[in-house]
Amino acid sequence: MKNKLIIGITGASGSIYGKLLLEKLVGLSRQLEDVSVIFSHNARAVWEYELGPIDVASLPFTIFKPDDFFAPMASGSAGYTAMIICPCSMGTLGRIASGVSDDLMTRAADVVLKERRKLVLVPREAPYNLIHLNNMKLLTEAGAVICPASPSFYSKPATINEVVMTVVDRVLTLAGLEVESYRWGK
Repeated sequence: MKNKLIIGITGASGSIYGKLLLEKLVGLSRQLEDVSVIFSHNARAVWEYELGPIDVASLPFTIFKPDDFFAPMASGSAGYTAMIICPCSMGTLGRIASGVSDDLMTRAADVVLKERRKLVLVPREAPYNLIHLNNMKLLTEAGAVICPASPSFYSKPATINEVVMTVVDRVLTLAGLEVESYRWGK
């Protein structure tokens, strides 16, 4: 069975994680039935500040506006297998934890949780305050996976992209995709 993914990108710093995630998904097309992407209102501004202009038209995925409640992922009947929000702002994480579905991203996350599908959240924040930790605890108890954008260094990455890919590969594995990446002990 091929994966049907929702990718959310928020306005948290760390747009490079979202960029390299999307690029990696292009190379995994034989494992994918569909990839639907939601950029939050702030995501595009932060992306352009950190990485320069974003050309969404060049992406081979369907891009949805954050206020499009008629998008397929707003309903459980659409049958998505997983959702990844990368990077995930603490504001988005908090709204999901509170059940506030005030845009397509938080509604889609709510749907993924209620359907008992995989929700992988990649917060890019430091340090965490008690509210952040409690929201992450609540989401973990609800079935989400919190995978902070904390790179590993076992593979001895030499570039920023290689460092970022240690997180991206882990996230894709958590979402159920098979990726070739460094494995400890192999």
